[in-house]
Amino acid sequence: MFSRVLVANRGEIAVRVIRALHELDVEAVAIYSTADADSLHVRLADHAVKIGPPAASRSYLSIPAVIAAAETTGCEAIHPGYGFLSENPDFVRACADNELVFVGPTAEVMERMGDKARAKEEMRAARVPLVPGTEGAATLTEAVAAAEELGFPVLLKATAGGGGKGMRLVRAPDELESAYSTARVEAEAAFGDGSLYVEKAIDPARHVEIQVLCDRQGGVLTLGERECSIQRRHQKLIEESPSPALDPERREEMEAAAERACRAIGYENAGTFEFLLGPDGTFHFIELNARLQVEHPVSELVTGIDVVREQLRIAAGEPLSLTGRAPRRGHALEFRLNAEDPARDFAPAPGRITRFRPSLGPGVRIDTFLEEGSSISPYYDSLIAKLIVWAEDRDAAIARGIRALEELELEGIPTTRALALDVLRSPEFRSGEYSTSFLADVEERLPALAPV
Repeated sequence: MFSRVLVANRGEIAVRVIRALHELDVEAVAIYSTADADSLHVRLADHAVKIGPPAASRSYLSIPAVIAAAETTGCEAIHPGYGFLSENPDFVRACADNELVFVGPTAEVMERMGDKARAKEEMRAARVPLVPGTEGAATLTEAVAAAEELGFPVLLKATAGGGGKGMRLVRAPDELESAYSTARVEAEAAFGDGSLYVEKAIDPARHVEIQVLCDRQGGVLTLGERECSIQRRHQKLIEESPSPALDPERREEMEAAAERACRAIGYENAGTFEFLLGPDGTFHFIELNARLQVEHPVSELVTGIDVVREQLRIAAGEPLSLTGRAPRRGHALEFRLNAEDPARDFAPAPGRITRFRPSLGPGVRIDTFLEEGSSISPYYDSLIAKLIVWAEDRDAAIARGIRALEELELEGIPTTRALALDVLRSPEFRSGEYSTSFLADVEERLPALAPV
């Protein structure tokens, strides 16, 4: 195992990784921008290095600054968390060039899986079901032809990225040209690449993903699925495991597909295979997130496996102690608490936390960097905390989630807490029969979404 590791991130995920390092008796080095000088992750770390001003492009996204911080503090490895540089092959290569172990997949695999067209080719070769669509980037003329062949609705998607950027749902032919233009501009701004591809829109659809761990010796462990269909603008708000939409046979099919893909592409470390699940029960590969996911605690609670500690062990060359299918028990739910105002179309809401009292009690976990008086910066992602609950079954987990959200005291700025309560209390969520269009379908009945 390493003796000192740099955590190339901030906020709740930096705190999460630092705690895992300390449990492994490994020194943690934090990095921080001037906006985060008083943040919890800086105080928890054994060493901390200031790397730049608030703008991410000049601090957390600066490869030279991050590498220099690792070198000057004598680190052996870098854990990237999620976001920022976590899926940047150039950063992975820079780590290798400076004899630093990157805690994640290789640059070569990351690059291949980041190319949506190539990723689909490799998944097809591994017999993983795909969403029907164009083989790669499509011009407007090609997009029109593909849409006519596939049938509406279709999705325009950026070839170079995800997170909902450069994505447009097109329901009719007369919408296509305008949507193509808008998506191309958005993709260019977000990823520096405006190319788009076309997929058949599966509607209604559920978003279900499989968590994997892969070691250097060829071992593969699947940790079951996470249901991620409660979303706004293609970004997840609530996740649960197991998915109420899967039976044991379909679950095994999805995990087996993910395992085949891992072996076919030579994957290493933690990763997540994302699928769309159709109303007929068929599933289709969307993408591979070659990093740790925000929602990894859901899998941790149902399997008892610490994903971050396993990432570090794999990066240090240790084999997985278990392969195949991880045993799992009970039901887990995760609620993302974002500094956003749901009543104002989820507008960012930076500011100061005037009161913070986390929920306690059995089966409750909160991952956060918050303290009373914490300042929520406008420079970074709006995620400020994750509330995760576990119980013996889904009904009990929902009841525990409601209790924990009601107990949570989080004041000073608007957040998504009230919306999470509205969702849990809705008959659609309680039934387990919901899709990615859930918020749009029920928004008029959710008080948290009502304009002020």
